[in-house]
Amino acid sequence: MNEYREDKVEGASICHLTSVHARHDTRIFLKECRSLADAGCLVHLIVADGKGDEINENVRIIDAGASSSRLQRIRHAPQRVLEKALLVDAQIYHLHDPELIPIGLALKKAGKRVIFDAHEDVPKQLLGKPYLNRPLRWLLSKVFAQYESWACRRLNGVVAATPFICKKFLSINPNTVNVGNFPMFGELTPPPKIAWSSRALQVAYIGGISKIRGVRELVQALPYTSSGVRLKLGGKFSEPEFEKVVKSEAGWEHVDELGFVNREGVRTVLAESIAGLVTFSPTISHLDALPNKMFEYMSAGIPVIASNFPLWQEIIDGSQCGICVDPLDSRAVAQAIDYLVAHPEEAKSMGQNGQKSIQERYNWDMEARKLIAFYRRMMDS
Repeated sequence: MNEYREDKVEGASICHLTSVHARHDTRIFLKECRSLADAGCLVHLIVADGKGDEINENVRIIDAGASSSRLQRIRHAPQRVLEKALLVDAQIYHLHDPELIPIGLALKKAGKRVIFDAHEDVPKQLLGKPYLNRPLRWLLSKVFAQYESWACRRLNGVVAATPFICKKFLSINPNTVNVGNFPMFGELTPPPKIAWSSRALQVAYIGGISKIRGVRELVQALPYTSSGVRLKLGGKFSEPEFEKVVKSEAGWEHVDELGFVNREGVRTVLAESIAGLVTFSPTISHLDALPNKMFEYMSAGIPVIASNFPLWQEIIDGSQCGICVDPLDSRAVAQAIDYLVAHPEEAKSMGQNGQKSIQERYNWDMEARKLIAFYRRMMDS
């Protein structure tokens, strides 16, 4: 029997909405939209980037137009997205941004089934925003939490990206499912011809670059390494002032700045590296998070050097796939790098262990089954 039960979703008209994310976002497009299209659904994805409409892998991408600034996006993009959404006239609408919750309520009022995809715990995120003073952070977090609870109780369901987010929303809306943001197995697997002994003396960080993601401490760690290792830094700085600070560090001379890296580029960089770094700062929004890059490093078959948060340590130690360190201690980060350089066979074994865990537990195929079963229930209701 086909576990997906495509017969219950085949032909369903589904519209995913985002005003924030890129049109080819990994979770939204590559995983969710493509999986639903493969299950026989008619899938639309409305974005707001000004790049025009297209059909990509049986997903109809509709552009609601770009905004000139973040403020303009928040003020006007949701209404443009709503107008496009109503023209699609889908059976189910799947929201991906908190700023789209109000239009989700409007769609619900119009008789549509509406799902909110909670990628992050936004109230916790607000508590960790460094550019807001503490009283304002607390107030915004509390107000948004109350609004989120009120609104999501009125939607048809919630898809949560982590077990902790799922637990929170289950108390708000019983029709909540945890669909983890795990890798598509095989996507980042290195070519067989790349032997461990031929890898460059480099480690990798690929993702958003900001203060709370520990990038400054990574750069500061590089002069403390005895191996002369280089850091391949993929991604864009989100804060210009922070970029200046990081690039003024002595360790910056050991960094190769890559800028934005596409999926094939990610595969290549990781295939040439001896470890992947995910040493986020211990903010309240990170402690219970499950960063996609940690699992992508595992999928690529390289050891993970991660923050020693209890949840992350449980995953890393349980899979025997890396080393956990104090993310605020640059010398500890350097020691972890040097250990992997000095013990190549152990590093290779860690990488293989990580791949095994992805294959057996932390992979998108298993999550896609949960997503499609959730849609099946929505269609039956």
